[in-house]
Amino acid sequence: EHLKAFDQEVNAFVDYMFGPRDARVRGWFLLDSYLPTFFLTGAYLLCIRLGNKFMKDRPPFSLRAHLIVYNLGITLLSLYMLIELILATWEGGYNLQCQNLHSAGEADIRVAKVLWWYYFSKVIEFMDTIFFVLRKKSSQITFLHVYHHATMFNIWWCVLNWIPCGQSFFGPTLNSFIHVLMYSYYGLSVIPSMRKYLWWKKYLTQAQLLQFLLTIVHTLSAAVKPCGFPFGCLMFQSSYMATLVILFINFYIKTYRKAPSRTATKEIPVTTEIKNGFHKDYFAAANGFLNDKKAQ
Repeated sequence: EHLKAFDQEVNAFVDYMFGPRDARVRGWFLLDSYLPTFFLTGAYLLCIRLGNKFMKDRPPFSLRAHLIVYNLGITLLSLYMLIELILATWEGGYNLQCQNLHSAGEADIRVAKVLWWYYFSKVIEFMDTIFFVLRKKSSQITFLHVYHHATMFNIWWCVLNWIPCGQSFFGPTLNSFIHVLMYSYYGLSVIPSMRKYLWWKKYLTQAQLLQFLLTIVHTLSAAVKPCGFPFGCLMFQSSYMATLVILFINFYIKTYRKAPSRTATKEIPVTTEIKNGFHKDYFAAANGFLNDKKAQ
């Protein structure tokens, strides 16, 4: 009874802050109450903390088979979302510059259903970090990595409840395309015989940053030429994406623009920090898999 009362208070506060929810998604799994999303995020952060303590004096797990299955699954899910979003927005005649929430009829519902899977995929992707913990790759569990994973899951709970279609389609479409490339790369990189063919990983860095910038431009285009999509949501999404751009550019400059000192060059070979134009920290920032040094 206490939990139920607390749940009602939390959701009443959220409704007070953001206004009436979209009735078309009422009753959808995990959406009616914020508490499941909140508790899953808390469990994710707790697993990182306790997991690192648990693994401190234990040998790392290999998890090769698990990583192949996991990365293949995320790749296929991302491919499904990419194709379905393209088909649904084409069917609804979505305007690329600005699309409102109600004019496309059944196509809007179709888009919302795909975006629910996009929201749910963010809790699945918590496993990126759990694999890092189990493989004792604590250096990849950076602030950017954890910030991105934890916030995206919560932000998309809000998106699905208040703006589950319309202008919201663009970012997930781009991100699904990027994830098809990224997770297919990570899955293939687990297979030793495939590594010699993976020459294209350096371009993933550029694609990730381009994704953020294009999403900001697309979001702001609806503010320049309004179509009825909530202005506050546009500003919030632009601001959030700007934080990712700032963090990512900081990483990019640190990795590619600053020449290493003479001492650092002597002590740490370049190949241990940058391989094929790709810094080791990028994988933590990009929700991915980093090969073991032994495998490299």
